Amino acid sequence: MTYSNNYSKVKNWYDMGMWNITRVRNAVKMGWITEDEFKEITGEDYE
Repeated sequence: MTYSNNYSKVKNWYDMGMWNITRVRNAVKMGWITEDEFKEITGEDYE
């Protein structure tokens, strides 16, 4: 699977607790990651 350019950054920041789920959701809105990547990172559906 090919990931978005910022996927690794967002995932690392979320995993380290530097970003909460709202920030990850905003990354989708800004086009940094996809909705599928959001689910993979957070374990929740993007709404």
